[in-house]
Amino acid sequence: MTAPIATFRLTRKIAASQDRLWHLLTDAKSREIWGGPSDDVVLVLDTTDLREGGQERHRCGPADNPEFTVDTHWYHIDTPTRACFTETVIAGGQRFGVSLVTYVLDADGPATTLTVDVAVASMTGEDMQADFQSGWTSGLDRLERLIASGDLA
Repeated sequence: MTAPIATFRLTRKIAASQDRLWHLLTDAKSREIWGGPSDDVVLVLDTTDLREGGQERHRCGPADNPEFTVDTHWYHIDTPTRACFTETVIAGGQRFGVSLVTYVLDADGPATTLTVDVAVASMTGEDMQADFQSGWTSGLDRLERLIASGDLA
């Protein structure tokens, strides 16, 4: 049996300079603020090592039980234009899915065009693919709202 595979691309023109957007995408404290898909979900970075070959771990889920562990491995970092990493989502000892993510940031005047390509290998069936896409879409929506409101340093 093979794992279901899905790919998707999200492209946004974001009202932030390339350097600022890069910082918000890669800074651990910033990611904790925008990375959860809703106000009811927390993202807690337990370890962070932003470098090629670096590994990170964070937990996400409801504030009283962030039950999902996400292990991130950084493969390519080209500040402030491109990054490539994998994320493995685990809960209760079960691996739910693995994704390969690429960020491309193109300066566009005072804004930046962000392209996020994601390939998902689901270990639990088709529903995990939709969950990954929904999570990324919601997270980027939150990032844009927080930038517009001035709530991200």
